[in-house]
Amino acid sequence: MKSIGVLCSGGDGPGFNPCIRAVVRTALGLDLRAVGIERGYEGLIECRMREMDARSVGGVLARGGTILGTARSEEFKTEKGRRRALRNLHREGVEGLVVIGGDGSFRGALKLHEMGFPTVGVPGTIDNDIPYTDMSIGVDTALNTVLENIDRIKDTASSHRRAFLIEIMGRDCGYLTLMGGIAGGTEMVLIPEVDTPLAAVSEQLEDAYIRGKAHCIIAVAEGYKPGTQAIVQYLQSQREELGFGVRVTVLGHVQRGGSPTAFDRLLATRLGCAAARELHKGGSGVMVGLQGNEIAVTPLEKVVNEKKTLDLELYEMAKVLER
Repeated sequence: MKSIGVLCSGGDGPGFNPCIRAVVRTALGLDLRAVGIERGYEGLIECRMREMDARSVGGVLARGGTILGTARSEEFKTEKGRRRALRNLHREGVEGLVVIGGDGSFRGALKLHEMGFPTVGVPGTIDNDIPYTDMSIGVDTALNTVLENIDRIKDTASSHRRAFLIEIMGRDCGYLTLMGGIAGGTEMVLIPEVDTPLAAVSEQLEDAYIRGKAHCIIAVAEGYKPGTQAIVQYLQSQREELGFGVRVTVLGHVQRGGSPTAFDRLLATRLGCAAARELHKGGSGVMVGLQGNEIAVTPLEKVVNEKKTLDLELYEMAKVLER
C-alpha cells in the first residue's frame, strides 16, 4: 500500500481534527501518501480529494468541527454511487480509506470493504452509541459542554425560582442526558430508553417545590417520547399546582462545537494512529476502538449488526441522587 485516504461522515464532533491529523502524520511516517476527502462519501463521488502533508494538519488540535467537512450522501447508498466512488479512489491512486463517523458511516465503509477496497472505521459520534468501544471521539467534549450549560442554567433558575427543561442531543441514545444529569445534579432525567409518564414529571416538580428547592432542573433527551413540547404543554395545564414557572432551553448544535478536551484529543490521536497502521499492515473491514485502556480491533460487520445499550444501573443511581 502506497496511499491512504481519510474522510469524515455524518454528524461532526470535537476531536475529528486531531484524528485527521493523526491519520495523516502516521501515514507520512510510514512512507505513505495521505489524501484528504472533503465532505465525506459525497466527496468520494464528486472526487473532492487533496493530497495532505504534515503542514496541512498543523494547528488543528484545538479546532472543533472538521477541516475536511462532512456530509451525508444518499447517492452513496446505491451501488451505482459506490462504484463511482471506487472509480475515483482508483483514479486518484488511493489504496485504503479511514472513515471517521458513526453507524451509518460504518455501513458505507463495510460496503466498500465487501467490494474489495480496504477500509478501517474510527468511532466519532457524540451519542456514544457505537458498540465495541467504551468511548467515541467527541463524547467527552460534548458532555462537558452539556455540564457547563446545566450549571449556568441552574444559576438563573435558582435566582428566579423556576423549573427548566434542558433538551440534550440523543435521538436514540440517552447517554449525554443521563451522564449530564448525574454530573450536573439535575432533579430528573428523561431518556428514550426508559418510559416515563408526564404525570411523573409533574409530580417531581411539585415534590421539589414542597421540599423548598430553589429550582427544578430536568434533563431531557431529544429522543424522549412524547417529547419536550408535550412536557411543556402538560405542565402548563398543571401550572397552579406546580409552584414553579417552567422554561425550556434546547442546547442543540452547541453540543457539537468547541475545542476538544484533552481526553478527546488523546483518544482521537490514538485511534487515528491505530487506523492508519491497521491499513498499512493489510487490515480491512474493521473498526479501531477503546476497550478498557487498550485499542482493540473489531470487524465492522459485528459493529453495525449490534446495538450498544445504555447501562440502566446508572439510571437507577441517578434516580436515587435526584432527592
